[in-house]
Amino acid sequence: MTLRHALPLPLTLLSLVLLAGCQQEEPASAERSSSESASAKTAEVGDRRLKVAMLQPPRSGLNPLTDDAFKLSRWSTAETLIRLDDDGSPQPFLATEWEQLDPRTWRFAIRDGVTFHDGSPLTAERVVASLTAATQAAPKPRILDGVSMEIEADGDDAVIVRTAEADPLVPNRLSSPQLAIMSARAYRDNGTVNPIEAGTGPFVLETINGTQSAHLDRYEDYWGERAELAGIDADYVPDGTARGAALRTGEADVVEAVPVSQVALIDPERIHEVPMPRTNTLYLNTESGPLADPALRAAAREAVDREAIVRTVYEGRADVANGLLGPALRWADGLRSPVDGRPTPAAPDGASITLGTFTDRAELPEVAVLVEQQLEAAGFDVQQEVRQYAHIEADMLAGEFDAFILSRATMLDSGDPVAYMVSDFACEGSFNIAQLCDPEVEAALEKAAELAPGPERRQAIIDAEAAILSTDAAVPMLHERVIQGESVRVAGAIRDPRERELIDEHTRFIDDGGE
Repeated sequence: MTLRHALPLPLTLLSLVLLAGCQQEEPASAERSSSESASAKTAEVGDRRLKVAMLQPPRSGLNPLTDDAFKLSRWSTAETLIRLDDDGSPQPFLATEWEQLDPRTWRFAIRDGVTFHDGSPLTAERVVASLTAATQAAPKPRILDGVSMEIEADGDDAVIVRTAEADPLVPNRLSSPQLAIMSARAYRDNGTVNPIEAGTGPFVLETINGTQSAHLDRYEDYWGERAELAGIDADYVPDGTARGAALRTGEADVVEAVPVSQVALIDPERIHEVPMPRTNTLYLNTESGPLADPALRAAAREAVDREAIVRTVYEGRADVANGLLGPALRWADGLRSPVDGRPTPAAPDGASITLGTFTDRAELPEVAVLVEQQLEAAGFDVQQEVRQYAHIEADMLAGEFDAFILSRATMLDSGDPVAYMVSDFACEGSFNIAQLCDPEVEAALEKAAELAPGPERRQAIIDAEAAILSTDAAVPMLHERVIQGESVRVAGAIRDPRERELIDEHTRFIDDGGE
């Protein structure tokens, strides 16, 4: 009896001991499991690729000497000697320091330890070759309009930049994405430039799928901090409704230029709005057609109802234009005076004009409809032509339209509006849609260009703006705002008024979930 009852006792005690042991070990096991799960979660976040819906497809195969350079910059694959801070002041990038040796000569020290995506080193000779290719391109990058620049190596770790005329904005110019430094493999004998595996940024461009998409991977040997994303998958989505839908459904993590018409359909947490140096302008042909008559240009200017366009098309998400430069340049309004010298408007009497714009920015066709109505109410007979930008740019620049509506960045290249004004309104400007060549405008632009950055230059810029507006070659209608879409799972996407940056090495997912 005793023996029969004694046997279960040790078993019971053993069971209790084992159970106690299990109970003591369970928290450590759970903690280990939780830690492993968190590590796996972090690894998964770091291995995720970001999906971006871009506004416009490339126009030149992502040639960095064209406007396509801004895509390369926004993906952080191509880098320049200089970058600009939020105030537009130059900061070190691939150049670590610089000095002005005389009014025409600058010396830039080149960062050590940088490699291109093909493994070749960044050298002074490579910088010289890359910048020289830009100066010899046809057409030249906008930032070099009216600028003669020669570059030579100064030893192994610096370059000398000389300009034909004194130029206080050389560092700003070298921040233009169109002057990105690329490896030798990018430059082909036929004059084209292929950016695949040729940049120095935290992401390496691996694949270009025409006008459909591009794919980039993290560059593990980046000279700066390692990118937190595994890569970027960029799709070109010109249709604004489709971009809005991509944000709503999670098909895209970051979306460029969400149309105003889509904003109300999207969770407000995903919408980010920033005033930007971009002006929606009606350019008027000063060289040929009915609007070569200054009095008819004045009539067109008077016909445009800016407030109605902002209220109806932009649903109040834009700023009525007082000039070419908007609220993103906070100093502009305080320096302005009324524009003098404008001609008296004449009756259009049914003058027939062609009004053009493009579809890539969703609001522009709507603006064109409203402007057409306003011009016809004033007595013009208006015919519209609306195409994709790639299919209308050549005719636009050749002066084939009497009037053209364009959304134009006013500080895109140098962080200073003089470059934009020269490009759009100087006699030899490469983007002179209005075909303007006016002696007073030329003199005002030359004066502004010669001054060093500061209060005097700013006043000269506003004086040049007044000279341009007095010709009625351009009717500024409104200043746009950046409406950028971002998944709530994304952190560190850049909201850049100048549209130079979008994704960088710090952009990341904040967890491993979807929407």
